[in-house]
Amino acid sequence: MGHTGEFELLVLLAVRRLGAGAYGITVLEELERDTSRTLTLGTVYKTLGRLEAKGHLRTSVAPPTTERGGRRKKLYELTPAGLEAAQRSLANLRHMARGLEPELKAP
Repeated sequence: MGHTGEFELLVLLAVRRLGAGAYGITVLEELERDTSRTLTLGTVYKTLGRLEAKGHLRTSVAPPTTERGGRRKKLYELTPAGLEAAQRSLANLRHMARGLEPELKAP
């Protein structure tokens, strides 16, 4: 089992929150809204691809729509391995932060 970095964890959580309709732009918007970071679509797609290669995400392709100029949309969904990786990363963070909560509170 490979290491899941912080940004990978955030992407996994965003995909999980968005559900079966998650795709690149919606993942980007979710991340920017919830983390107050400014991101590029390229960064998000690169991370989605890496997580798919690790087996943490599965993809499907939605049919083309007129709103998208006849283009298809690649949808992302967490796999059981992806959910396990997210759970493991969150558990590690909680364990490392144990006892430091007062110091780590946001201003």
